[in-house]
Order: sequence, then C-alpha cells, then structure tokens
Amino acid sequence: MTQTGIKTLRDSAAMRWIALLLLALAMFCAYIFMDILSPIKDLMESTRGWDSASFGRMQGAEVFLNVYVFFLIFAGIILDKMGVRFTAVLSGSVMLIGGFIKFYAVSDSFIGTGLEQWFTTHLNWNGSLPVIGDILPFADGMPASAKLAACGFMLFGCGCEMAGITVSRGIVKWFKGRETALAMGSEMALARLGVATCMIFSPYFAKLGGEIHVDNAVKFGVVLLCIALIMFITYFFMDKKLDSQTGEAEEKDDPFKISDLGKIFTSLGFWLVALLCVLYYSAIFPFQKYAVNMLQCNLDLTAADASTFWGGDKVTIVQYLIMLVVAVCAFSSNFIKKNKGLKYGLMGLAVIALVVYCYMGYMRGTAETIFAVFPLLAVAITPILGNYVDHKGKAATMLMLGSILLVVCHLTFAFILPGVSAKSPAGGVVVAYVTILVLGASFSLVPAALWPSVPKLVDEKIIGSAYAAIFWIQNIGLGLFPTLIGKVLENSNANNAAVIAAKEAIEAGEEGVLVPYDYKWALVMLASLGIAALLISVYLKAVDKKKGYGLEEANIKAEN
Repeated sequence: MTQTGIKTLRDSAAMRWIALLLLALAMFCAYIFMDILSPIKDLMESTRGWDSASFGRMQGAEVFLNVYVFFLIFAGIILDKMGVRFTAVLSGSVMLIGGFIKFYAVSDSFIGTGLEQWFTTHLNWNGSLPVIGDILPFADGMPASAKLAACGFMLFGCGCEMAGITVSRGIVKWFKGRETALAMGSEMALARLGVATCMIFSPYFAKLGGEIHVDNAVKFGVVLLCIALIMFITYFFMDKKLDSQTGEAEEKDDPFKISDLGKIFTSLGFWLVALLCVLYYSAIFPFQKYAVNMLQCNLDLTAADASTFWGGDKVTIVQYLIMLVVAVCAFSSNFIKKNKGLKYGLMGLAVIALVVYCYMGYMRGTAETIFAVFPLLAVAITPILGNYVDHKGKAATMLMLGSILLVVCHLTFAFILPGVSAKSPAGGVVVAYVTILVLGASFSLVPAALWPSVPKLVDEKIIGSAYAAIFWIQNIGLGLFPTLIGKVLENSNANNAAVIAAKEAIEAGEEGVLVPYDYKWALVMLASLGIAALLISVYLKAVDKKKGYGLEEANIKAEN
C-alpha cells in the first residue's frame, strides 16, 4: 500500500498476475520464434539449399552479438539506467526488427534481388580458420538467404536476451514480498510451452495448403513478435500507473561492474557452476535445433494421408489443445494442497491426455509432433523439484542426476533408437517418446538446482554480476555448438551414399527430399558434454562437503 493507505495495482492479486501474464506471453512468443526453423530443417535444405553447416551457423548467430560484442553486458546497463518499462519496449522492438529481417531472408521476395547477389559474393569467410572459424556466423559456401537470416537472428538474439533479464526484473518488482518464486516458475513454464508450440505449428504453416512455403512459418513467428511487442507496450502503461500510485522511481538492479570480475573469477564455486552451466545447456538448447531432423533420420515414419483426419489441418489444432490440457493440469496439480481428490484427479487427467497426445503423434507420423512432448514433463515437475530444493536441499545430488540422465538420453538416441526403429517402427516411436520425456525431466532437474545454488557460492554483493558472467559464458556454448553439430554432421556423412544421393536430388531441383544424416557422432559429442558436466558436478559435491557451501542443505530453513 502507499503511504496514504490507498491500495496500488501491486496490492491486487488479479493485477499482479495480469502483469505477469503480459510478460510471460511476450516471452512465450519470443521462445516460439527462437526455434521457428528448427522443426523444418529438412525443408530449409531442400528448398533453400541450407546444408547442416549453414543451418548450424545461422542458428548459432543468435548469441553472437551478446557474447563477442558484449551486448549481454550492455543490456544489463540499459536496464539499470533506463528501467523496466523502457527496456521492455526496446527489447520487443529489437526482436521484431530482427524477425522481419529473418522473414525477408527466407521469403521468395529475396530471391533474385541485388541484396541476394551482394550476400552471395560477400561475407565468404574461411570456415576452416582455427577457433574463430567455428564462431563466425558467416562462412564460404553459405547461401545468401542463410547469411541474411543470420543477421536478423543476431538482432533478434540481442532483443530476446534483453527481454529475458527485463522480464525477471519486472516480476521481482511486482511480486517482491509475495509469490515471487511461483510467479517466476509460472513464467518459465509458459515460456517452455513455446518450444512445443513451435514444434507443432512451424511445420503446419510451412506446409499449409499442400504446398511448401518455409517463409509462412517465419511469418507466423513475426506475427507473434508483434503480439509480444503489444504485450510489452501494455505492460508499460500498467507499470507507469503503479509508479504513479507509489510515488517511487523505478527499482533498478545494481549495474554490472568490471571490478566485480576479480572477485567472481577467483571463486572456485563460480567456475564450477559456470562450467556446469555451459556444458549442460550446450547439450540441450543446440540439440533442440536439430532434434526434429534427428528423429526424421532415425525413425521409420510415414506421414498420414492428407485426405484423412490424421493428415489434415484440424488434427494439429486438436493435438495442440490436448497438449495444453497436459500442461495446465500437470502444472496446476502441484499447487493444490488440501483437496487431494482434485489434485490426483488433475494428475490422472494429465497422464491420460499425455497418452492421447502421444498416440495422435504416432498416428500422424511426423517427427515434430513427437519431439513436442519434450517440455511437457519439465512443465509438470519443475514446481515439484523447486519445492524439494527449497525444503529438502540436495542440489548437488540433483545436478549429478540431471547430468546422468542427459548422457543416457543422448546415447540412447545415438545407439539404441536407430536399431529399435529398424526392427519395429512402432517400438522406435515408443523409445523416442520415453527418451524425450526423460530428457525433459533432466532439463528440469539441473535448472531447479543450479540457479538457486549461485547465492551460496559467491558473495551476496556480487550475485547480480555473477549471474551476468554465467549467462555470458553460457552464451558462448549456445553460439558455438549449433555450428559444431552442423560441421560434425557434414564431415561424418561426407561418404554416406544415401546423403550424397539426396543432396544430388536437391541440386537437381527436386523438393521435399529428406537428407538421411547419421547423427551418431553428433550425439556422441553432446553426450560427452554431459559426461564432463557429471564429472564437474561430482567434484562440486566434494568441494561443497569440504568448504561447506551448503548446496545439499535446504534453501528455506525450518523455524525453531
């Protein structure tokens, strides 16, 4: 309340959650655009000539400016100096501009233009340069459309990263002293649903009407970015009204200080968490960009006839609604404490809806609808895991378990899935579903334990700077590994007869051709990241026991 006793917008639960919904919907839209081309990698190769190396460089371009031009640090400074409102609208605008550039790059309008010719003859940097050749977003042999799309994606990445830190700050402002953890968990859950939404609707729009138009998928994403900007603008006026009621200036974070780096980089605990973070997330987020294509190459799938319900347009909407039932029921069941009947009823409904969803994915015979289950288990168990760490602890142990699951899943994709699918197509789909769901569980285990552990490892005065440094290091991996995965795919399949034949068919002008890459060595590389993360987590637990960081202790201490 204000000093006069008049209630503010923040004192109203409804208005607080409306503010959260605006911010969460904006990030939901941003997450969809982030992976908008991931489910249609095969179509980008067959219609635009993007081989795996080009695709990987374009995907890795998202974090290029954040890492190597230090825009991630500048974004924090902008937020500190200008406040949440201005930075929210700015981030939405930057994302939208980047989205428009990426849309134009993949559209038919770009083909044959002078700009296409310029990108064809320029930015042909030698991709074999040691180290730096793997981080550059452009290289010799990339199609002009991939280079321009990389430019747009770099700009989008700047806006998206800025939006991420701004949304977190906005949630703290509106929920400080109230349901902050629940609000942040809810925002994260909705954002992760954006991944599933992208997997379902990107191919839907790309193939709408029976013809392949990859630019339609990106157009769908750009429309969502317009909605995200509208959400931020609406939030702007709500937040401004709040400040007029309280009579306070905007709350701002302490700025990132260069002098803090000495304290941070000399902390063993910081380096263990930072390395664990970059290794783990590099094995997850870059994988998402190739996962659908990996399933297409490893599963024996036959798409349903377009004249049937399973092959029509309506089934996409129906399946998406069922997915929402899974997510809403599973997530909300975690917060029902007294009514056990309702709690277990919602859990049961979520399980039934999940089985129905998986059956529909099998009947449709499309890889994107199979991988779309990835975030569903994460949405369901994230509140459970967060609550467990808060009240029971065991964060270091959970980091170890999450790393083990990560390794098992990638090795299953590499060595077990192809063999099972060859013997039984239905069995391959079952193995794929189970492995993807377990990977989603791992995706919840590590973040739930990782981020709350940082305050225990560094001085309270430099927590904000420590988080900024960890995000920067994390983004190095997120930019590097999409490119590395693409290079491994191209190099390990250089003598693959089936891959060579498919590429020749594409060069001959044949559309809709799937290049059957062998993903084994790319997946082994990702599994090795998980093994390294496991070793670090084991060492972190030993250091915790020796130095008493308290990682295995509960975040919330029991009252005497």
